[in-house]
Amino acid sequence: MKKLACLALALALSLTALVGCGGAPASKPASGPASTVSAPASEADGEKNFEGQELNIAIFEGGYGPDYWNEIVASFEEAYGVTVNMQISPTIGDIIRPQIVAGNVPDFISMNDNDTSGLISSLIRENALMDITDVFEGPGLEDTSPLKDQVLDGVLDTAKCSPYGDGKVYLAPFNASPLGLVYNKTLFEENNWELPETWDEFFALGDQAKEQGIALMTYPGLYPGYMESLLWPAIASAAGIDTAMDISNYVPGSFSSPEVMAVLENIQKISTGGYLMDGSVALNHTQSQTEMMMNKAVFIPNGNWMEGEMKDAPRADGFEFGLTTAPTMNAGDPRYVMTSVEQFSIPAAAKNPELAKEFLRFLYTEESVKLFAEKAGGIYALKNATELSKDYVTEGVYSMNEVYNEGDSMVFGFAALPEGCKVTPRSEVFQSIADLMNGNLTPQQWSEKVEASFIEVANTAE
Repeated sequence: MKKLACLALALALSLTALVGCGGAPASKPASGPASTVSAPASEADGEKNFEGQELNIAIFEGGYGPDYWNEIVASFEEAYGVTVNMQISPTIGDIIRPQIVAGNVPDFISMNDNDTSGLISSLIRENALMDITDVFEGPGLEDTSPLKDQVLDGVLDTAKCSPYGDGKVYLAPFNASPLGLVYNKTLFEENNWELPETWDEFFALGDQAKEQGIALMTYPGLYPGYMESLLWPAIASAAGIDTAMDISNYVPGSFSSPEVMAVLENIQKISTGGYLMDGSVALNHTQSQTEMMMNKAVFIPNGNWMEGEMKDAPRADGFEFGLTTAPTMNAGDPRYVMTSVEQFSIPAAAKNPELAKEFLRFLYTEESVKLFAEKAGGIYALKNATELSKDYVTEGVYSMNEVYNEGDSMVFGFAALPEGCKVTPRSEVFQSIADLMNGNLTPQQWSEKVEASFIEVANTAE
């Protein structure tokens, strides 16, 4: 993996979260890791004793499914002699929000800051998450080097994990997934197509696809947040990583530079040029993904979890998952791969924070990493996770990780909003994409709406 370009992460309430992010393996490998994780050295040596204690955890159940969590929880209970009370649901944010209000706060949460419930965003804005820097400054349970050194370079420094810019960690990284443009390798082979590097090559490929009745692209119009797979890497390439960082920090003028406007105009051209699959604006994520897999469209903005998420979906004969980067303005321009990092957190009001921290350490063990790969088809955000997982994830998931060979990885989003701010720039960005694709908005109007939200953020912060 190339150098990680770390940008501030979105912590505002999102209306356009990636629905169904995460995947399950298309098929179980012939052999997998041991079903239990052995007790860590610290526990075996008697340095810590949690026996008889209870841990209350809340888990978002997305495309990864419940199997990993059921087994890792059972392993933790056995290793430590504790009881784990787990709530797991696709709507876990909505379930636990009233519990938190009532004072029944979970000890540990697995849920993203861009979840549609907005729960984690709210906890961040209320300074209601525990500082867990000590977990990462300390040793791992197996590898005794500092845990921070075992995490993918740069991730802990982003607002994804350090939302206040104070150098402290409040959210722990879970899995890491590359995002970009998903395509069917077989379709390219059958037509002797080459993957486009530039926007000109992208649209030229679209003209070739049109001749066969295939659209260049589709996307889940009901969830335009998926377009971040295309938008942010394209802007970083065209305008530079510094401009992208300015956008992530709501700097007025950053979303209206000539380079950014050129990207916005190309995104509009997907629709106005007849390159967008008919009906895309009315589709959800699984509907648009199915259409792409049936060769109705060449590309869809998505991530490597799509294979597992769509394991039972119909597809064209010989379909094989591929993933490539967003187009660049010119040949040889820098290319970027968006990387999604999901999160763990411990509420500040947790009743058993030390056991929660130990559970977090436990999740970073080798056997946990392998179990996650086997049961969920995902890869932890750890330096050794890809190699540890390669025998358990599907060929498609592993091969899509090869997109990192095409460009630098970037973690992108928006910084935490100031208290009292009444706008959510992320929503302005992605709802505007929907209006743009519908023909109800121009790139200039899109830029003006986003810039207006940046100005309001700046005024609120004063």
